[in-house]
Parts: sequence; C-alpha cells; structure tokens
Amino acid sequence: MTLKITKPIVSVNWLQANLDDKNLVILDCTIPKVTEKSSAFNSEERFQIKGAIFFDIKNTFSDVTAPFPNTILSFKEFEVKAQKLGINKDSIIVCYDDLGIYSSPRVWWMFQLMGFTNIAVLDGGFPKWKENKYLVEKQQNNTRLKGDFKVDYQPKKVKFTKSVLEAIDTETILIADARSKGRFNSTEPEPRSDVKGGHIPNSVSLPFSEIIKDGLLKPEEELKVIFNQMNPKNKTFIFSCGTGITASVLALGAEIAGFKNYAVYDGSWTEWGSTENLPIEI
Repeated sequence: MTLKITKPIVSVNWLQANLDDKNLVILDCTIPKVTEKSSAFNSEERFQIKGAIFFDIKNTFSDVTAPFPNTILSFKEFEVKAQKLGINKDSIIVCYDDLGIYSSPRVWWMFQLMGFTNIAVLDGGFPKWKENKYLVEKQQNNTRLKGDFKVDYQPKKVKFTKSVLEAIDTETILIADARSKGRFNSTEPEPRSDVKGGHIPNSVSLPFSEIIKDGLLKPEEELKVIFNQMNPKNKTFIFSCGTGITASVLALGAEIAGFKNYAVYDGSWTEWGSTENLPIEI
C-alpha cells in the first residue's frame, strides 16, 4: 500500500518509522536567515538526515534572474528541476530545515502551488531529529534517478503585487504579515537597506514566531484559535513577509487550522517596500 500524507506536518517519530519506504524522498530545505552571513553558513561543516537530498531554494528553485529574492520558477522549470532531483508522481516528500520550522514550509507551499499534495513538513526539523538521536550523515550529494514528476499548477496559491494592491480595499481578503511586529511597525530596520519600513495598508501582523513553540508548530487546536480570532469571517488570506519564506509558515499554519483559501505574496515586503508609488502604513 502506498504511503500517503494525511496532514501537512509529520513528527520525527513518523519519519523514523517510515524511513525505508521506497517512495520516500527527504528534502533538506535549509537556507541561512537573511540576517546571517551566507559565507559562514556555507563554510560550516553541515550534517543532514541520512539519505536526504538538498533542495536548493536560493539557487536552483528560485528565479535567480528576477529582481527580488526567492521569486518562484515557472511551472515548467519547476517540473524539470524536480524531476532532476528524482521526484516522481508517486513520491512521498518530507521537507525539513536546520532551524526547526523556517524555510521548509516554503518548499511545502511550492509543491502545493505545483499541485502536489503528498508532502509534509517535518515538525521541529533537524534539531528535533538530532534530539531524538536518529541517524544523520555529513552533508553529501545524494542522487536519485530522474523522476516523472508532473506539475498541476494552482495559480490561486500565489499572488503578485498588482493583486495585492487590489486586495487592500477588498472586504473578502485579509492580508497577514509574518514579519516581526517591529518591522511591521517600522520600529526596527529592514535587513535590506534599500527596503522601506512599514507595512501594506489594512494588513494585520502575525509574526510567524507566534505560531511556533519550542521549535515545533503549535498544536492544531491552538492554531485554530489563532487563525479564527484573526479571521472570524473566513476571508481569503494573503500571507506576506520579507521575501516569501516565513509567509509560507503562516500558510502551513492556516492549512492545519482548516483554512483552504489562502495565497502567498511571492515578492512580499522586499518587493512592496522597494517599489515606488505603492502605499505604505507605519
């Protein structure tokens, strides 16, 4: 019987119990935080879950020719690169990162955008895996045979600046910002000096850290309380952040809380705050 993902998040114990499944693909989706020096990140000797494949968000699975970081690929490019990683139509994907829950939800969301749902985020990520003393290995280039992955693109899962601008005054849409409250209110600087402070008008602040506790996503019941209090009328969510990474953490939380109508603003605040003539609130 083919293993199926029933919830968008799985425990390290679940992954350990299913490590030998022939269709399992484990993706290491780690990226350094924008406040960290990438050179230090690259020079450290890194470890990974045994058998994991590195999913390079920054250099392979983003459009490096785009003016803003982490811009999504075209669906055709994504399909080709996912196949090259050895991902198949019947794969079971578990994605994780070194920080617990930070960049792995971005990869989960990317696959949702591409119409693939047999994927989950590893709750607690690599720190929780190591805490349980499960098998790790030095980071290495694990490879697989070319896969037959196919995209079924879901455009409602992503928003771009024009749609977000229109959404500001739309009663049925709620824009939620995953950045810190300091960045939202412009009381602390943006990591990128060329990006203005503040937030999108009529948006609400929900720092992604508020849905995480001790490196784990908060339990489903707590997530339901958080998201229902913020959005009691079940409006369509648009999630934003700095560059689309932690907005995907909110998308994951909303999915678990039972919300199905949501999208991630791909350019997020880096695009909004560096584009002329867009309204900004402080």
